[in-house]
Amino acid sequence: MSQIVERIGQYINCKGISVRAFEQSIGASNGAIGRAINKGSDISASWVSKIIETYSEINANWLMTGKGNMLHDLDIQLATPTVQSKFPLSTDCSVAQQSIPLYELDATAGLVSLFDTATHHTPISYLQIPDLPPCDGALYVRGDSMYPLLKSGDIVLYKEVPNLAAGIIWGEMYLLSFVLDGESYIAIKYIQKADSNKFVRLISYNPHFSPQDIPADSIRALALIKASIRFNTMG
Repeated sequence: MSQIVERIGQYINCKGISVRAFEQSIGASNGAIGRAINKGSDISASWVSKIIETYSEINANWLMTGKGNMLHDLDIQLATPTVQSKFPLSTDCSVAQQSIPLYELDATAGLVSLFDTATHHTPISYLQIPDLPPCDGALYVRGDSMYPLLKSGDIVLYKEVPNLAAGIIWGEMYLLSFVLDGESYIAIKYIQKADSNKFVRLISYNPHFSPQDIPADSIRALALIKASIRFNTMG
């Protein structure tokens, strides 16, 4: 069983998803799978069955025995190469099917707490959208600073950025938490370089919101926006 746990770790690394998001997608408690991977210990057969059920692209024979390919469609992918019309970011390798946890931020203590692997937050639902780049979670948009690109009530899907010092891709859209004058703020903004290396510039899509420079060290949590969902009708 410990070899199965090792292969589970290989799959998680291959897909670029966090262990926490993987645990939540199969309904496991925080650390249940991560501790087994780190210690090389066993997990119950029920979790193995849940993983195979949730991640249908995994070759069950490979997971159980190590024989064959990791994914069912790997041979087809290797046999039929195609030329892409665009060149995505290296982090944009799509995953055939993910179970992305959807959180209600109002019910949490903020992004810092939400991104803390030692703190368990229960998602209000899960999103399953094929061929998305790897995502750690999803949140509802609050506010109109990115309108009409994003409006209040839309859903954004994000990938956490653990290394704030070297993790910013200038000009991309981010979900971030920062502190100014003792007050905590959560925003979705484009981040650009400021005139000073000690600051970053937050840019809104809505022209009624002016750009704002904030100290780079005031950022407490950061996540790259990977996708968004909008409901055009209700019910």
